[in-house]
Amino acid sequence: MEDFISYILQFGNLNQQQIDLISKKAILLVLKKDDFYLEAGQISKRFGFVTDGILRVSYFNNKSEEITKYFIDENNIVVDLESFDNEIPSIAYVQAMTDCKIIVFAKKDWQELLDTIISWDAIVRKIVSKALLQKVERISSIVAQDATTSYLTFLEKFPNLANRIPLSYLASYLGITQSSLSRIRKNIK
Repeated sequence: MEDFISYILQFGNLNQQQIDLISKKAILLVLKKDDFYLEAGQISKRFGFVTDGILRVSYFNNKSEEITKYFIDENNIVVDLESFDNEIPSIAYVQAMTDCKIIVFAKKDWQELLDTIISWDAIVRKIVSKALLQKVERISSIVAQDATTSYLTFLEKFPNLANRIPLSYLASYLGITQSSLSRIRKNIK
């Protein structure tokens, strides 16, 4: 919980009473590797913060191929905002790539925090804005490059992820085949 409190305090000030209320509403969710945090078709009913582990966000394209959109690791939020805010079914799958610990807030508790803590809305907006910018940066820095450069960029930006996720998912994220990724890895060693 301390990690989450430290994280949110980067975006605004809270007094001890507000911190205590946030802590009281938080629930520790433990996912085993391959468990789903959210599946397509479900409505997202919780806002989470990853304290340990890696999650993968994926979807199926119109050819029924599974595509990895991005990964979420420690000290990042995990929520399908469109589904959470608008109470509509998600189109994404969010799956644990490793054993994970996530601090989660049920939607009703999250709303209570918004209604009770005056500065909470501003803090949340800053957190969500940062997460969206990171998501765009992750995707745009990979897509506009050739496969080798994309892989090297991934290694540079996310050195702690490369050895913690299966090659098939990394290849999907980079938009290449697993055999191409294996060749690239072999050539740069």
